[in-house]
Amino acid sequence: MAILIDDPRWPAHGRLWAHLVSDSDLGELHAFAAAHGIPRRGFDLDHYDVPEDAHARLVAAGAQHVTGHELVRRLIASGLRVRARDRR
Repeated sequence: MAILIDDPRWPAHGRLWAHLVSDSDLGELHAFAAAHGIPRRGFDLDHYDVPEDAHARLVAAGAQHVTGHELVRRLIASGLRVRARDRR
């Protein structure tokens, strides 16, 4: 079980954002996010959006830094991925 984070490269609201996911359990993801000050409103069905300024802190806290492709690959493999067409 691992918490994964990709590079902050997604622009929104004047900032860059990264994705924080679990490769096995949403409960684990929610617990990690809460323990490290990431608000629940940042959760988007299968991931948290986290601002660039939190990235280094989350890696230091144990999140494994991976590429965006690796993050998606492992999220799909976990069975937790919510596809774009299913988000409606």
